[in-house]
Order: sequence, then C-alpha cells, then structure tokens
Amino acid sequence: AASKLEVSMPAVVEVESGSTARIECNFHIPGNDSYTYINWFYIDHRSNRVRLCHITGSEILKENTDYKGRLSVGEDKALSISRVTVLDARTFVCQVGAGSHGEGENHTELRVYKVPEAPEITANPGGISVQSSDIPQIAQCVSRNSFPHPNITWHKNGEKLQPEDKMVKIPTTLTRESSGLYTVSSTLFAHVTREDRNSLYYCTVHYWLRGQIRTVESQRVNVTVFYPAEHVKLQVMPSSALVKEGDDIKLVCEADGNPAPVFSFYKRELENSWQDLTSLADTNSGVLNLHGVNKSSSGLYRCQTLDLDDMRQMEKDVELVVNYIEGVRVKMEPSSPLQEGDSVRLSCDAHSPVALDYQWRDEKGRKVAEGNQLFLSNLTFETSSNFSCKVMAPSVPGLERSKQVAVAVQGKPRIVAISSPLYVRQDEVVNLTCKAIAFPRPSVHWNVNGTAHEYVENQHIASNLTVRVNHDLLRAGAMCRVSNALGVSEKHIQLLDQKTPESKGVIIVAIIVCILVVAVLGSVIYFLHKKGKIPCGRAGKQDITKPEARKDKIVVEVKSDKLSEEAGLLQGANGEKRSAADQ
Repeated sequence: AASKLEVSMPAVVEVESGSTARIECNFHIPGNDSYTYINWFYIDHRSNRVRLCHITGSEILKENTDYKGRLSVGEDKALSISRVTVLDARTFVCQVGAGSHGEGENHTELRVYKVPEAPEITANPGGISVQSSDIPQIAQCVSRNSFPHPNITWHKNGEKLQPEDKMVKIPTTLTRESSGLYTVSSTLFAHVTREDRNSLYYCTVHYWLRGQIRTVESQRVNVTVFYPAEHVKLQVMPSSALVKEGDDIKLVCEADGNPAPVFSFYKRELENSWQDLTSLADTNSGVLNLHGVNKSSSGLYRCQTLDLDDMRQMEKDVELVVNYIEGVRVKMEPSSPLQEGDSVRLSCDAHSPVALDYQWRDEKGRKVAEGNQLFLSNLTFETSSNFSCKVMAPSVPGLERSKQVAVAVQGKPRIVAISSPLYVRQDEVVNLTCKAIAFPRPSVHWNVNGTAHEYVENQHIASNLTVRVNHDLLRAGAMCRVSNALGVSEKHIQLLDQKTPESKGVIIVAIIVCILVVAVLGSVIYFLHKKGKIPCGRAGKQDITKPEARKDKIVVEVKSDKLSEEAGLLQGANGEKRSAADQ
C-alpha cells in the first residue's frame, strides 16, 4: 500500500470541437481516509492557475469563470466541460487535500481538434506560357476552420511537388480567426511545358485527429498552357483521292500550338508563283472552302502559319487532284444515212485521269449493253431511237457523264394502221384514221375533204380526218396517201353502209321463221318414225342421192353441221326397201 497521497490523471485528453470533454481525477489516500477538499484549476496563457471549482464533501463551489454554465463534476469527481471550443485547449489541474496526509495534484493536457472544411482550389484563370521568364502561378488552395492548423501539400498527376529553386515555389499563409480556428492558404508557382496542357493539379490538407494524421484532397484542376506550334498539317476534306468535279471541299490546316496561329493559304501558279487565297479562308480556324471544284482547281496548295508570340512561321503543302471526265463523244459507223436492214456500230470515247467504264442505255433509260461499243443490226424504223453512252469512273463514286446519239433509219413511209373497213351511216360524222412510220418525217394527204389532225411520236405519224358521210364517200371510200423524199405509200379505207334498225328487224324475223320450219320438219320425221314408216337400223341405210330412188321419196338437204343427226335419220328412211303392204 502507498504510504502517501497519490493523484493520477491521463496525460492527454483529446476531444473534437463542439463535443464534451471529460477529465478524470483518481487519487489514493493512505488508510483509505477521505479527502478534505478537491480543487480544479486550469493554466491560462500567462501560466497562472485559475480555479474552476472547490469541492468539500457533497458541496461544490464553482468559481465565476468563462466556463460557467459548461462545467460539471461527476460523482467520481471527474470534470466535464460541454460545448468544447478550441479556446479550451489548455492544461487542467486536479488538487486533492487529505488533512494529515497532506496535499497532492496532477494535470491533464486537453487537446481540441476541428476537422478542416474541404479545401478550395482555384486555378489560374488566364493562360500560362511555356516561354514565361517568371515562375507563373498555377493555382491557390485554401483550408478553412481547422484546429490545430493543418499542412498543405501540392500534387501534379498524382506526384507530390517539392519546392525547387527557380522552378517551383509554394508559399503558405496562416491566419488565426476570431473563433480560434485556423485558415491556411497555399499558392503553387511553377514553370510549365507543352505536356502540362493535360496535367491535373490538386492540393492535399493534412490534419491531426485523435492522435492520427488524416488527409483531405481538393478537386483536380487543369490550367491553360500557351506554347508555340511544332508541327503543321494540311489535308483535303474529304480525301483528295475521291474529289470529283462539282464537289465542295475544304482544305483544313491544323497546327499543334496554343493558341492557334494565324493561317494563310496559297495556290501555286505557273513559274512557281503563288496565288494568295487568304481572303477566301477563315484565318482563325484554318479552313479554306472551295465550292464546285473543276479540273483547273487541281494543283499544289500551301498553308502558312504565323505565331504572334514569337513571330515564327511554318508551312505545309498538299496536292489537290480533281478527278474529271471530259471529251465524251460518240462515233457512228457508217455515218451515212441508214436504211432499213442496215447495221451500225456506235463507239464511245472519253478522257479522264482515272479508269473508265462504259454503258449504253436506250431513251427509256434501260441498259442495253456494256463496253464502249454498241452494235445494232437489221435496222428498222422501230429501231430508230436516241441511245445514251454513260461513262463512269468506278474509283470515284458519283463521277459520270453521258452523251446521246440519234440512230435514225431512213426509208419511204410504211402505213401500219388504218380504220378500214368502217361501218357508217348516211350523213354521219366519222373519223378516218391513218397511221404510218417513216423517216424523214412524211406528210399525209387525203383524197376527200375534211378536217385533219396529225400526231407525231418518234418515227410515227398519225392523221385523223373528220368527215361527213355522203353517197359518193360511201360508194368510193377514202384514200390515205403518205409520202416523203424517199417514196410514197397509200391505202384505201372502205366504208360500209350500216343497216337501219328496220332492216335489222326483217333479218331477225327471217331467222325466227327458219327456226320454226326446221322444228316442224323435225316433228314430221319423228311422227313417221313412230308409225313405222321410217325403219331405223344399219341394214336400212342407203344413199339418198342415188338416181334410182323413187319419185315419191322425200329428199332433204341439210348443210348445217348441227343437223347431222337428222340427216342420218333421213338417209335411213329413204334407203330402206318398202314392204309389199306399203307398196
């Protein structure tokens, strides 16, 4: 057992700002005697003791200090301080008096922590030149409301930056606020290279909490880096291998400097002179627009850049090839006028810097042949048509040209259709039609007076004559005469008198009477057969045209195929020998 009064306390108590701090005071009195009093003190910034409370028995006397209202003593005589602030970070003393055993004391250091707010990082809003002679500012990092004050470090792409003479500077400013909390500001100064255009910078705040070092990182920021161009690229959009006449293209000039330089465009002319095209270009974006290019647009183009920072010039050339098809022509052999039955060969030719394919189409757009030649044999008027030679460049989609040629077959007219015979009535107005085919274009003449209308389609000509039917026209008809320089063709149109409704009625009555006669005749034959006067059978068949037939036998000639059965019955009746009783 201890022979003297002993007081034990934790050396350090750590607590977060705003919470409650509890400081224990444990003591041992020899013989287990009771304490006489307990005093709690704190040490101010002048190292003076300031009593907080005096405890005797069950009575606690609290002094009028800044802790009034936040101070309490537990049954175990532990001191509790609520709503701790950073100003409470000091040393507290517990003093125990035990009469004859004397007086003992011990102390505890109260440490108060305040976690800093998330750091705020601000990147340089302007650009930073790689050619800057002074060390430029990259960014600033601020950590607010922490206790004790934290430390700030800087990082680039995950690597910690260290101060380096004439290359990296990291000045820091520490500010104690009225609340007792600290604000720390750190600024990063560093030289940059063109590779830093993609670099990410951030700061890290390091602070103590419960005996351990904790960290919190800021957001990543990127800064604008200015650097001169090292390479220039000039290209044709779309690819120069596919440019054809009529296309709209762009010459795009790109430089890897920042900011972009000033662009100028030129085209090489004869004798190595250069035509300035800058007025047609967007000098800021480096784009030269060429609309509806043609063969003369081909050539060498140059893009020139000027860096306004160091006045350095760079240039790049590109060859523009405009694909084209020109000189499309069609040759016809023989070239002399073609007659029906002749043959002809059509040859197509064109010029282009690329390989060409040929195709032949008729006037309706239907493909009739491949290749640069078309052979037509046994020509007729119907063969006459406009043929088209289509020239295409397979390697340049959309590049094609066409040339038409007329194949005209000459010959005298041939009448292909007339409205004959034509049934008409007296005084009726009718249309007489005559259609012919010929080349050269023929003329149509009628031998009767009327109103004529002509229609021409390709090699065909049609004439419609409107006339009133009279006795002479009905008797003689009309003549259509078609002629050209190579001959004449003519055809007669016959007009037939169409029966009146009365005459049609008479014909109908006659037909009905004939039908009735045939019916009666069939009834008589059937009656004779029933009476046995006309036996039927193969033995009784006989030719009714034999001269030895008797004068009273019945002879009937039927020409209709539909009455063949009745004729057979008659032959059987007349060919049978008559019995003695019949005689």
